[in-house]
Amino acid sequence: MSAPATDRAATFEAPDDLDAINRLSRERRWSDGLPVVPPTAARVERMLAHARRGRHDAVARLAPGFGVATVERIAINAVLAGCDPEYLPVLIAATAAVADPAFNLQAIQATTNPVAVWLIVNGPLAQQLRINASFNCIGQGAWANATLGRALRLILQNIGGALPGEMDRATHGQPGKYTFCCAENEVRHPWQPLHVERGFAAADSTVTVVGAEGTMNMNTHAKTADELARVIAETMIHPPSNEYVHGGEPWFILGSEHAEIFRRAGLDKNAVKHALWALSKMPVKRLSSNEIERARASRTPELGELADDTLLPISPRAEDIQLIVAGGPGTHSVYVPCFGNSRAVTRRIAV
Repeated sequence: MSAPATDRAATFEAPDDLDAINRLSRERRWSDGLPVVPPTAARVERMLAHARRGRHDAVARLAPGFGVATVERIAINAVLAGCDPEYLPVLIAATAAVADPAFNLQAIQATTNPVAVWLIVNGPLAQQLRINASFNCIGQGAWANATLGRALRLILQNIGGALPGEMDRATHGQPGKYTFCCAENEVRHPWQPLHVERGFAAADSTVTVVGAEGTMNMNTHAKTADELARVIAETMIHPPSNEYVHGGEPWFILGSEHAEIFRRAGLDKNAVKHALWALSKMPVKRLSSNEIERARASRTPELGELADDTLLPISPRAEDIQLIVAGGPGTHSVYVPCFGNSRAVTRRIAV
């Protein structure tokens, strides 16, 4: 059986030899710069055994090259990344999610911005696949987290055509473009988990895709909800920000200790969002002159005429701020500023 490795490759039988496949992947730019697993016919077949759709079914067309992401092509890239076969349904759902118009994949793939695609997995499947939601959940050490995030990047590169320096025009990029994936710690969660908040049943398994610019650690020993909200909001305020220019969708990974402070104060998730939204407004004059003109072009319909002392909210609505709870113990949470012209998309995983 032959295996078409990517949209940019001829059909051929992949050699089951690490040195040979890695030489070939470097020559044809199939890799992210790290070693890959040979996508032999046998490995691809083992992967496809976990699909609920036919191998040639088209899941999506992926910008900017608009390659067709079939189930088989997704499976091939999953093998390249080192995924276990049972991870395939997550990647099929994630591929469909990034192609949703609300996600704005064309802009994310071709921008000079360092935006990476962050995967958040919720529901029973997250535990079944051992996707890390605790210690070091967005760091190294968990096979599922590492290979799932990596596989989606290879899908975006090899099927979507976003090769660095060609269609991917990122000025610097970021480490999250290798892999960025975690689960939500639903066991330590004081509120509804993300997928339930977004309209799914608690028993559903979902994957959410987020256009993330990076991460900012927030190490604070604040012990009251008011003080905690203030220091988090002040972290959000930064003038070189797509979110203030366009009205974004900022994300937070709250550590369980910080989430518990809000819970003890009687604040639900919506109340926390409204507090952060109000406290993070920034005067227009803090933007550069060029960014002020961009903000006027983008946000005047929403906010009216922008004067120097107009207070810009980071997002059009408080509800656009997104919170998940994850990570191990400690006085840390993470601010994840986002692309601005993108909205996260959640899809149910068919298993």
